[in-house]
Amino acid sequence: MLRPAGRRGLAEEAADRIRDAVFGGEFPPGSALREVDLAAQLDVSRGSVREGLAILEREGLVRGEWHRGTKVIDLTVRDAEEVYSVRAALEGLAGRAAIGRADLAALTGLVDRMAQRLADGVASEELLALDIEFHDTIYQATANRRLIEAWYAVRSQVYLFQLTRIRLGHNEYRAVVVDEHRQMVQLLERGEAHAVTRFAEEHVHSALRALVEQISP
Repeated sequence: MLRPAGRRGLAEEAADRIRDAVFGGEFPPGSALREVDLAAQLDVSRGSVREGLAILEREGLVRGEWHRGTKVIDLTVRDAEEVYSVRAALEGLAGRAAIGRADLAALTGLVDRMAQRLADGVASEELLALDIEFHDTIYQATANRRLIEAWYAVRSQVYLFQLTRIRLGHNEYRAVVVDEHRQMVQLLERGEAHAVTRFAEEHVHSALRALVEQISP
């Protein structure tokens, strides 16, 4: 059950609650999102829900169709390839731009937390949250507003695809998540632009291969 929206801005709060429900699996890929039901659960107007869904549509997490309502995006191989090809390009740009700018201590701290959580046996979803925070930190370090905006335009889709990847088979993800991010910090520290770009892009391509293997019919 969705909890009622707060008053920060009803459309934004509604978007946050619906996004959390999608990520939490309450609304699986392809699920219909009915405004009247969402408005009742969130205790807001249908207008606020409609605006919240528009926010999520701009993020690419839901898709509205004329006379057919709004639904959570389907996770197809083609969608994955499109999203991850964009992400690979962005990650390469961000990694290169973050050289000399990134807070290496903060990034190392995030990787150390991943390692500790992994040793503690936490759910892979918690590791993924740290994973996404790691990449958020790199993008913020670039100080490139348009690059950051481009990342946030696909971030929710990436999050949903990665959640699907680990829920269908998380052993592969758990085996590589710490080492890959630690290698990224080491490359940033050495300031090797070409190596950072190549590694960042391969990091995404590797994730795509694992995802496609999981969702291919």
